[in-house]
Amino acid sequence: MTPAVVLSVAGTDSGGAAGLAADLATFAAHGTHGACVVTAVTAQDTTGVHAIHVPPFDVVAAQLDAVLDDLPLAAAKTGMLGSPETVRLVAERLGHLLLVVDPVLVATSGAVLGDRAVQTAYVEHLLPVATVITPNLDEARALLGCDGAPGQLAAKLAALGPAVVLTGGVAWAPDPGVAETETGLVCTDWLALPGADPVPITHPALPTTNDHGTGCTFSAALAALLARGLPIPAAIRRAAAYTSSQLALSRRWELGRGRGPIAHLTPLHHRHEETS
Repeated sequence: MTPAVVLSVAGTDSGGAAGLAADLATFAAHGTHGACVVTAVTAQDTTGVHAIHVPPFDVVAAQLDAVLDDLPLAAAKTGMLGSPETVRLVAERLGHLLLVVDPVLVATSGAVLGDRAVQTAYVEHLLPVATVITPNLDEARALLGCDGAPGQLAAKLAALGPAVVLTGGVAWAPDPGVAETETGLVCTDWLALPGADPVPITHPALPTTNDHGTGCTFSAALAALLARGLPIPAAIRRAAAYTSSQLALSRRWELGRGRGPIAHLTPLHHRHEETS
């Protein structure tokens, strides 16, 4: 059967953990065909982002035109967009699709990947046409320009139009999205649908420093699952479960000198390891 096509509009990660590398691997793991538009080229490893090159706007637009003119997109997702012009382009050209927006504004290392002009373009142009947005707590605060409890921030973002999954972040660090239970740590995400009260979604937390690319992996899995026809709440739970399983797979890896990558291996790789 011909697979659904999912597009990622995002930047590269030369270390292979986040960005387009994570998105395309995750699309494939969910049985979809991945297409891509490169919005930024980063010199990046597990220790941080060392350089960023944003391609000319006409090159970004030409990539998007090439995909739209040839492939039947079922869904799209965004990562680092690089400029306000690209944010507006994505809103204009992809707003009619199932669209997952991961508002990548600050890297795990602290590197700023989206300035105030980019944040404003998100709020004014992209969020109102998005199907789901997946900010972490810091990104939600940046987009709204205010502080608040995670559920309150999720509700304010949902008032702009999209469904919102405000992700819990690094669950084993002190964080408002983390709670201690009898069975151990759980991470609490917040789901806010337009016009409805926000609701918490909990899942097991996994202490690990190999978490670079977690947000990209979650949002890519969500886009692929929506493309395959799952409703938003079910897709969110499945994407969270998949992300947790990939974190568990890579938790004891020793790759790089900083925060290591989340796993992007598939069951095929696991079978190969068992028989070799």
